Amino acid sequence: MVLAGCTNSTTGRPVATPPSGQEPTFPTPRPSRTAPAPTPTPSPPPRPEPTPAPGGEVLRPQNGYVFIETKSGKTRCQLNEQEVGCESTFADAPEIEGLPANGVRYTANGQLAWVLGNIGDIPAVTLDYRTYSAVGWTIDARADGTTFTNDRTGRGIMISVEGVETF
Repeated sequence: MVLAGCTNSTTGRPVATPPSGQEPTFPTPRPSRTAPAPTPTPSPPPRPEPTPAPGGEVLRPQNGYVFIETKSGKTRCQLNEQEVGCESTFADAPEIEGLPANGVRYTANGQLAWVLGNIGDIPAVTLDYRTYSAVGWTIDARADGTTFTNDRTGRGIMISVEGVETF
């Protein structure tokens, strides 16, 4: 008698509506549009290819930087649009914290700073004695030093192991 309350079937007769041949409809809320859809922002025009200095080879940047080494191997530099940073064993560098500076930073606006540091393991391109163009700078590599001139401001720096001159 205990099992009398449980059963596998339901008594009664199922009732269905006749098929109409259409899908049933369910209310689906849609967002109202009060403002026009935003227009897509046009992508900026592609940057023009850098124009090399007369007879100059264009050095392509990596992540915004160009890395170079002089033909002698005594000076290594990294430059971007804003500044040039070089390291070398300068003959007469000023002392910083009791040590001779081994680096120099020069901005496109003409600010010079002597520094201590190490550029690290950079993928440097070894320059030959000629003219190059890179990230807005003209590079004139010669046996007596390397000159960097900012194409926008006209300011620059000549770097050699004997010293540094700005203009």
